[in-house]
Amino acid sequence: MIRKTMRSGLTALFLVLSCISVAAAPDQIDSAIEHARLMGSVKLEGELFHVQGLELDSWRIWVTSVDQTNRKGYIHEFDRRTGKLRRRLELTDGAKYHPGGISISGDSIWIPVAELKPKSASVLVELDADSLQIRRKIHVADHLGCVAASGRNLVAGNWDSELLYIFDLGDNGRVRIVPNPSRTRYQDMKFVGGQLVAGGSLTLWSGAVDWIDWPSMKLRRTLRAGAIGPVRPLGRGGPYTGEGMAIEGRDLYVVPEDGPSRLFHFRLDERDGRAA
Repeated sequence: MIRKTMRSGLTALFLVLSCISVAAAPDQIDSAIEHARLMGSVKLEGELFHVQGLELDSWRIWVTSVDQTNRKGYIHEFDRRTGKLRRRLELTDGAKYHPGGISISGDSIWIPVAELKPKSASVLVELDADSLQIRRKIHVADHLGCVAASGRNLVAGNWDSELLYIFDLGDNGRVRIVPNPSRTRYQDMKFVGGQLVAGGSLTLWSGAVDWIDWPSMKLRRTLRAGAIGPVRPLGRGGPYTGEGMAIEGRDLYVVPEDGPSRLFHFRLDERDGRAA
């Protein structure tokens, strides 16, 4: 009787998952990232938890992750050539332990660290990229899950990036709030070539990278992305652009997996590299 009940339960679960897969099928695409070619990947060696943000320079890779079991958040630094872990820093700040998408500007790394619930509280942390020492903190009365930094300007997305907070650090931290011009739930965003490039999830099975004009905040271009392997919560993969994302010209880098993680390198075609 118990075995029969278990079989029935598993059958029902399979049918439910099948229905979900069918329902999600229209959001899937054939390629990993639209109009992009996979150039290779680097295995990140070292303990990572639920990956959130990605940034890099010529010789380092930074990844943020959240240990939900122990309610702790971290930034991890890896060697870009070998993928070996160099060091990590805990970012936990009381009830705020969820680090998000990150951005480098000059020699500073900006990281939002938030409570793990919407409409809560967060702190934007500025770290020295070399020492990982804290330079300043900006407290915000909302959950912020990603940030892009360029000089005196910061743009941060709240829960699911429904709203975008725009900070002018040169004007006493003046803030304006605008609605997200896209339905993409941004996880990571960067300033690139005078535009805001932001990546995130659309569904469990799909994601997108958007190019947004700055400072008008008008959506100009979108690339669609599929998933890697079994998607969460059923496995360890997810949409390619649903977690950490960084970009250098036509080179797009993503970390779509929780630990053990890989840095995937994609080359955008010329048109998308210009983000026309």
